[in-house]
Amino acid sequence: MNTTTEASVIDRLAALPTASISDAMDSLGLHGTLHGLAGLTYDFRATGPAFTVQYAPAGKSRGSVGDFLDDVPPGAVIVIDNDGRTDVTVWGGIMTAVAAEHGIAGTVINGVCRDISTSLQQNYPLFSRGRFMRTGKDRVQLVAVQTEVTINDVRISPSDIICADADGALAVPQARAAEIAGIAERIEDTEARIVASVKSGATLVQARKDLGYHDLQWRNK
Repeated sequence: MNTTTEASVIDRLAALPTASISDAMDSLGLHGTLHGLAGLTYDFRATGPAFTVQYAPAGKSRGSVGDFLDDVPPGAVIVIDNDGRTDVTVWGGIMTAVAAEHGIAGTVINGVCRDISTSLQQNYPLFSRGRFMRTGKDRVQLVAVQTEVTINDVRISPSDIICADADGALAVPQARAAEIAGIAERIEDTEARIVASVKSGATLVQARKDLGYHDLQWRNK
């Protein structure tokens, strides 16, 4: 997939809710949902290629948090795997300010964040397992950047596309992104037609039957 095509697919996915993208992936037997990760507000939304970061508990040497940030390209979604830890944070106010300044699309954390007010003031999309003030500095260390990470049994490669909104976050395999976007768009269209049909006087049961609602997630398997 060339850069222009990838940008087009990202734009298409950005216009879709994660619910429809998840349904499209279900129809293909693909698992990409990141259970337990939620936005700080319902307004946050982020879509872009993954920039993956892996942390581990710090050893004898002092660990650092956030030094990778200068290498993240604009439009990327940072995916941080801190093994789901909720006792130390791996994202704070300085990182939010820098990421927003650099045009980074958002951050998804398998762990927790802090300095929430800064993120809200910057309107920077942040998704995590929660919030906690205890610093990860000297408690965690960076072990890998731009390598495959696994969150909730979902393997995420740097080429994958991250989509996140009020319903949570998921990873779309880059090789199937156009296919998934097409199915999700059809799902959105079908659901809109069902609502329009009900508003025109049909029962919900009949509208769903006429428009194949119950087959939306399964017809492509």
